Amino acid sequence: MTEKNEENKENKKGIISRKIIAEMKESYLDYAMSVIVSRALPDVRDGLKPVHRRIVYTMHELGLNPGGKTRKSAKITGDVTGNYHPHGDMAVYDAMVNLSQPFSMRYPLIVSQGNFGSIDGDPPAASRYTEAKMSKIAQELIRDIGKDTVDWRPNYEGTRREPSLLPSAVPNLLLNGTLGIAVGMATNIPPHNLREISDAILHLVDNPKATTEDLLQFVKGPDYPTGAIAFNFKDIKQAYANGRGGVVTRGEAEIVEDKKGNFQIVITSIPYRVNRANLVIKIADLVRDKKLEGIKGLRDESTDWDDTRIVVELKGGAHPQKVLNYLYKHTQLEDTFHFNIVALVDGVPQTLSLKTILEEFIEHRRQVIVRRTQYDLDRALEREHILLGLKKALDHIDEIIQIIKKSKDRDVAKSNLIKKFKFSDRQTEAILAMQLQRLAGLERQKIEDELKSVQKLIKELRALLESPKKIKGVIKDETKEIADKYGDERRTKIIKGELKDLSVEDLVPDDENVLVLTSGGYIKRSSPDEFKRQKRGGVGVVDMNTKEEDFVQTFITTNLHSDLLFFTDAGKVYQMKMYDLPEGKRATKGKSVMNFLSLEHGEHVTSVLAMHKDVKASDCSVMMVTREGVIKKVNAESFHDVRRSGILAIKLGATDRLIATGFVESGESVMVATKEGQAIRFKESDIREMGRAAGGVRGIKLGKDDHVVGSGVISKNTKGANVFVVSENGYGKQTPVDEYKIQKRGGSGIKTVKLNSKTGKLVSAKILDEETEEVVAISKKSQVIRMASDDIPRLGRQTQGVRLMKLRAQDSVASVVAL
Repeated sequence: MTEKNEENKENKKGIISRKIIAEMKESYLDYAMSVIVSRALPDVRDGLKPVHRRIVYTMHELGLNPGGKTRKSAKITGDVTGNYHPHGDMAVYDAMVNLSQPFSMRYPLIVSQGNFGSIDGDPPAASRYTEAKMSKIAQELIRDIGKDTVDWRPNYEGTRREPSLLPSAVPNLLLNGTLGIAVGMATNIPPHNLREISDAILHLVDNPKATTEDLLQFVKGPDYPTGAIAFNFKDIKQAYANGRGGVVTRGEAEIVEDKKGNFQIVITSIPYRVNRANLVIKIADLVRDKKLEGIKGLRDESTDWDDTRIVVELKGGAHPQKVLNYLYKHTQLEDTFHFNIVALVDGVPQTLSLKTILEEFIEHRRQVIVRRTQYDLDRALEREHILLGLKKALDHIDEIIQIIKKSKDRDVAKSNLIKKFKFSDRQTEAILAMQLQRLAGLERQKIEDELKSVQKLIKELRALLESPKKIKGVIKDETKEIADKYGDERRTKIIKGELKDLSVEDLVPDDENVLVLTSGGYIKRSSPDEFKRQKRGGVGVVDMNTKEEDFVQTFITTNLHSDLLFFTDAGKVYQMKMYDLPEGKRATKGKSVMNFLSLEHGEHVTSVLAMHKDVKASDCSVMMVTREGVIKKVNAESFHDVRRSGILAIKLGATDRLIATGFVESGESVMVATKEGQAIRFKESDIREMGRAAGGVRGIKLGKDDHVVGSGVISKNTKGANVFVVSENGYGKQTPVDEYKIQKRGGSGIKTVKLNSKTGKLVSAKILDEETEEVVAISKKSQVIRMASDDIPRLGRQTQGVRLMKLRAQDSVASVVAL
C-alpha cells in the first residue's frame, strides 16, 4: 500500500488491509499493557499482583483460615485457575510457594505444610503432596472484604465476581516487597520492618507535609528476612526519594579462633535472594581454581533457612581479613539490591518514592474506612427502620392481631397493615414474621434496647463520616493495632557509612579486651572474663602456654578500636590497632609480635600504650623512662601516625634501654622507683617537651648496680593515690603518695620499701588511684593472680609489705599490671 492509500481498507472478500507497522504497534501495546496490569506489577494499595490477590481470595473463599486445617495445594491452585486466573496451574503454584517461603517473604502470607522449597534452591514438592492455609497477617489483607470496601469485577468467563483489589489493612507492598518483570519495565522492591513502616505512617498522617527524608528517621532501610548488613545511608536516602538506586548488602561474617588456635571465617547470614548452596559452591570453585589462597576447609553447618552457618577454615599463614575481603569482592556474600519501586497507581505504572507509597496507602485506608462505615451505617439504618416498625406494632398489637385474623391471606394482611398504619413493605414483612414470644414484656424491652443501641451506633457512624479528623484517628488506631499484633525486631543491620570508606573498624564492635604480651614476644588479646579475680596470697592461674624462660610482661585492658603504641628497648615506637591482634583464650600461647611489627634483630617490646580514638593526642604527652634513669617527655601528637617500620622515640646511650612509658598531662607529678627500693617524685613541668630524636634528661640518680624498675604518673586531681610496689618474691604493699615529698628531678630519692633476703629485690612500682579496681601480678613461670586493690594493705614506706602471691620453687614475680 502507498502513503496515499487509507490505513484500513476492506476488499470484496472481507479481508481488511492494514499497515504492518500500525498493526504491530497497536497489538504490542495491548499485549504490553496486559502483562503490566494483569501479571507483572503490584497494586500500590494492597501490594499484590493479580495472581497473588486471587490466591489469597480463593483461600478465603475456601475457609482456609489460620485457625483451621490446611488443604491440598492442588485444590487451591485448581480453584484459582478454574475460577479467576486464566493461566497455567504451575504459575499459580509457584506464586503460592513464594508467598509461603519465610526467606522470600518478610511476613509470609501462607502457612505451608510439606516441602515448599529451601533457601538452597531446592524445588518444592508437587502440589498434590503439599498443603496450605492463610497466615494470620494474610487475614488483615481481606479484613472487611464483605462490607463493600472494594470494587468488584466479573471473572474471565463472566460466571463469578472477584475483587479488583483487597482492602488490605497492612502496607504489604513495603512489608514483603516484590519482584516483577513486565514489558518495557520492571519492579524490584525490598521488604521492610512492620514497626518502622507503621511509625512512618503515623507520622505522615499527623504531618502530611513531611518529606521522604523525614520519614527515614523511622524507616531505617530495607529489612531482609535473611538479615545481613546494608550500607550507606546516602544510597538508601536516594533510593527512597527517587524510587531507584542501589544499596550494597553484605552477609554477616566473623573471624574466630578455634580451640587449636586456627582461624576461621564463620558466615551467619547472607544477602537477600542469594542461593546459599550456590554461594558455598562458588567459594569452593575459587579455591579449586586457585584464585583464592589460604583456605584449607569449607563446611556448610546450616540447619535451616534462619540458621545459616558456613565455616571457612583458614591455613596457618593466611590473613583472615584479606580472605574475607576477597569473598566479599568475588562472591555474592556482598551483593547490591537495585531499588526499582514501580507499582500501579489507579491502573497506571509509576515509579514511586517512599512518601508516595505511604500516601497512597493512607488514602486507600481512608477509602476503605469510609466505605466500611457507610456500609455499616446503611445496615444500621435498615435495622433501625425494622425496629421502629416492630416497636410501633407492639404499641398497637391488639389492632394488628385483629387485622391479621380478619384478612383472607398474607397478602391481604400485608396490604391492610400498610393502609392502616403506614408501614413500609420491609416493616410489614418483619411484623408478619414476628413470633408470638416477642409479645412478652422482656422481649419488648429487648427491642427497645436494641433500637437505642442502633440509634447510638448510627450517630457515631455519621459523626465518623462527617469528620476527616476522626477517620485519621481510625487509620492510626488500626495501624497501631497491626504493628502491636504482628511487629517484630529488625533483622537487617544498617551501617550509615559508605562501603568504599568502610574500614575493618566499622565491622568490629568497640568492646573491651585484654592485651597480653610476653617477654619472649608472644602477643594476643582476650576477653576480660578469661581472668578471674582471686584473694591475695593465692597461687594464681597459668595464663599462657609459655616456656619457663618466657613470662607475661605486659597486661593492658582497652577497647578494640584503640591505637596501640609499642615501645621497644631500642627506643623505637610502632603502631597498630587493638583489633588487628590475634584473639585467643587465657591458656593459648598467642602469636609472635614479629608477625605484626617490623622489629629489628635483637629488639624487644618493653611497654605498650593504648590510645583510644576519643582521646585527643594533643592534650597529653608521652613520658619515657630508661633503665639508667633518663626521662623524656614528647607530645603525644608526635605519635599520631607512626609508619609501619617504626620511628625513633628516644635517643639512648650505648648501654641504656627504654623500660617504661606512660601518658602525662600538665600539672601532674612523676614517680620513678629502682631495684634497690629508692623512689623519687617530681613535677612533670621539670621535664621540658622534646623532639623525638632527643635523648632526654636525668630523672633519678642511681647507685652502683642499681637500675630503674618502674614509674608512674600522679594526677593533681586524684585523691587517695598510692604507690604500689612488689618484690621479686611476691611481697607487696600500698603507700600513700603523700608520704613522698616532691623533689627536683635528678636526685637520689627516698626509701620506698624495706628489702631483705625474704622479699628479694624490687621488680615493679605502680601508681594506684581511686579508679584502680584490680591488680594483676604475673610470675616468670606465667602464673597470674588477679586481686582487688582494696585487698592490698596500706603500709608505710619503711615496711617490707605482705605476701601477695604464693610462688612455686625457682619462680619469681616478673611484672605487675593495674586495671
